[in-house]
Amino acid sequence: MADKEPNAIVTQRIEITPDLIKLRVVPEGWELPEFTPGQFASLGLPATIARVGTDLPEERPPKNPDKLILRAYSIASSSVAKEYIEFYIGLVHTGSLSPRLLSLKVGNKLWMSEKFKGMFTLAEVRAEFNAVLIATGTGVAPYMSMIRTEIAGGLKRRFAACHGAYHSSDLGYPSELGTLAAVAPSFIYLPTLSHPHEDPAPWNGHTGFVQKLWIDGVLDNAWGFHPSAADTHVFLCGHPLMIEEMTKLLVKEGFVKHSKKTLGQIHAEQYFVKV
Repeated sequence: MADKEPNAIVTQRIEITPDLIKLRVVPEGWELPEFTPGQFASLGLPATIARVGTDLPEERPPKNPDKLILRAYSIASSSVAKEYIEFYIGLVHTGSLSPRLLSLKVGNKLWMSEKFKGMFTLAEVRAEFNAVLIATGTGVAPYMSMIRTEIAGGLKRRFAACHGAYHSSDLGYPSELGTLAAVAPSFIYLPTLSHPHEDPAPWNGHTGFVQKLWIDGVLDNAWGFHPSAADTHVFLCGHPLMIEEMTKLLVKEGFVKHSKKTLGQIHAEQYFVKV
């Protein structure tokens, strides 16, 4: 690696499907920094690492094979856990970095940024507000950090995680989230599948796109009331179409987009990039 030396090592690799993995990464020679759940780290590998899991060519091939391919990935691990950083990574078949990250095994090295960044956090959400976390696919990653951290500290707000995926195998964290919902009364987990007919085992849960959980009142039934801008902040992470549709729905109900200039109740982060 010409411009940056490897400074982290893979200590655990869990393959959920051929296109989905969880990586636990530990720094070598430096301490993990403090971070706020919802933030991201940059990961890097050189172009000389082989791409795996895809036969499709890279959409944007690296021009310099010795230069690191860098991309930002949301942290899934709790900010309380200092032993490692966990990432939930999906394969982008025409991407440059994800097919190389999927090649990594335990003991392999990579580069990880020593500072974590991002504004997609609960930092500006006051404790008396509920939080609805809506995700598609690997967009659940930053929510895992939020949920794990909040529950470890004694959950002080009402939390709901609404996660949409094609198949049950794409949910990533169903067992853990189900267990957390069972032990934390103020947390609920609502998974839904858009292609349940393709699952090898019968799916008895919610079906359709994740937006339907809001539109059909599934969340209302679980909480006993309809969330409003007066009592709830909504986080959106995942496919741009989901974010667009949910934002339109929420704005009609009086929610306001959050920005650096405006303290609103809609927090959005697109998690659908060609990496």
